[in-house]
Amino acid sequence: MKYFSNLVIRVLFLSLLCFVISPTRSYTQEPKIFTTADYDLKGNVKSCLVITDYGKEAFEFNENGLLTKLTTRYSDTDYDINYFKYQDGQLQEKRLENYREDSLDRSTSIANMYSIDTLSGKIITEKIYSYQNEFLDQYKYFYDDQDRLFRIRRSNNEGLDETVVEYESIKEELTQTFILNGSIHRSVRTSVSEQKGESPLKTVLEKEYLEGEPLKASERVLDTTGKILKEQKFGFDKNKGSFVLEQEIFYSYNEQHLVARKTINSKVAESSLDYVYQLDGKIYGNWIKQIIMPQNTYTTRKIEYYEDIPIQE
Repeated sequence: MKYFSNLVIRVLFLSLLCFVISPTRSYTQEPKIFTTADYDLKGNVKSCLVITDYGKEAFEFNENGLLTKLTTRYSDTDYDINYFKYQDGQLQEKRLENYREDSLDRSTSIANMYSIDTLSGKIITEKIYSYQNEFLDQYKYFYDDQDRLFRIRRSNNEGLDETVVEYESIKEELTQTFILNGSIHRSVRTSVSEQKGESPLKTVLEKEYLEGEPLKASERVLDTTGKILKEQKFGFDKNKGSFVLEQEIFYSYNEQHLVARKTINSKVAESSLDYVYQLDGKIYGNWIKQIIMPQNTYTTRKIEYYEDIPIQE
């Protein structure tokens, strides 16, 4: 999904923040490089300042569209800064610096260092250190000859954990299963359906497990451009021994391919959100203001480009 409402931007940031700072993150999370597209930005964007009801987030990108710096301000003196460095398009270094009362908090700031070995298959090594020069974790990501992740090994002072990634392909359906220390942790099934006279749709079903037991699931239906058309969320009912639908969300889009309406159905109620945008007038059509009704909440963005883009007439 290439569109982010103010709530979605918050979720994405929190997910990114947890990925950066948490040495105990999910073992199935391989390193990810973020680009302008991940933040619903088009064209040669240099920076984007997002102003929301919970603070400000400033995104900076290089000329290849890769995220190089992310600053989240909670107040004038309390803020977090994430730095990203690359070499030949690969993530080389990632740092999280936490500032409180305008001073660097070394006890919570960390650095992630990456190296790639391709002598006997592709292996990415990630080492995590605190700003107090303390080793926290090491991850090794192993890839097959199709560049698919098939194993993750995590080691630290407490021992070793291993995640095995299995793949199963049946016709137009691919299932990816993550097995942590012998117990299933997560599975992702992707399938493509085609109907005569209509564009193909992609369905992604993701199931999560806790200590091998089913926990929750979600299913998304996307069009050929990657836009989400429908999303379903499930909880696991132990009494029934199956997943139970808890929420259903439908998306519709405007002519600029931005979300125009989101309809949310749950067990107890149905509601809808309408989205209105102000565009920046540049040829890429990035939005700079978004209003969500009926709550009448809004998000604004200030976007700077690497070169001046003429205004459309």
